[in-house]
Amino acid sequence: MAEEVVTQVPGNVWKVLVKPGDTVRPGDVLFILEVMKTEVPHEASQAGTVQSVNIYEGQEGVDAGAIAVTIA
Repeated sequence: MAEEVVTQVPGNVWKVLVKPGDTVRPGDVLFILEVMKTEVPHEASQAGTVQSVNIYEGQEGVDAGAIAVTIA
């Protein structure tokens, strides 16, 4: 079953650490948001292959709940 990793809080995309085709394991950091000068890492909760990345480094004003990465 596919996992959609969503942004937990609103912020700016500081770093994207995966791309489509990458294999990830539970706990791997997929991307990091900058929220009020604090880094908020977002991790995979399941193993799989990254199907899509819907954010990019430097993107500003990402809302909470946005689908950032899909893993299958």
